[in-house]
Amino acid sequence: MSDPVNGAASRSGPGRVLVAVYALFALAATARATVQMATRFDEAPLAYLLSLLAGIVYIIATVGIARSDRTSHRIAFASCAVELAGVLAVGTFSLLDPAAFPDDTVWSSYGAGYLFIPLVLPVLGLLWLRRVRREEKAADAPAR
Repeated sequence: MSDPVNGAASRSGPGRVLVAVYALFALAATARATVQMATRFDEAPLAYLLSLLAGIVYIIATVGIARSDRTSHRIAFASCAVELAGVLAVGTFSLLDPAAFPDDTVWSSYGAGYLFIPLVLPVLGLLWLRRVRREEKAADAPAR
């Protein structure tokens, strides 16, 4: 069931920008990984699979943030948390063992190839979802 508070929040102002950036990263990461896997998978399979994983996580987050129901926002929250963990883990491992990543992933070096947006984006997503949840709780609270 749609909630007008959440729906309006995700479709205007910062919510709209967040959805647009997530959608752009979903498209870019998925397309990049698909081309890399189709043309040169044997060169860096781990990197290309991680880029595909990033793209899938971005797709899930995009849909979850854009939709206005609680279940979607819970899924978006989980995907943003997975995304943040992925950026931190892959970023760390790509710096500690560069040989394991002969080609960059979206999350390599904490997203340095993408102006560190992959590092900042899940934090913004989590903060946004928390804000929307608080607004929802305030709207659901009985008037005093």
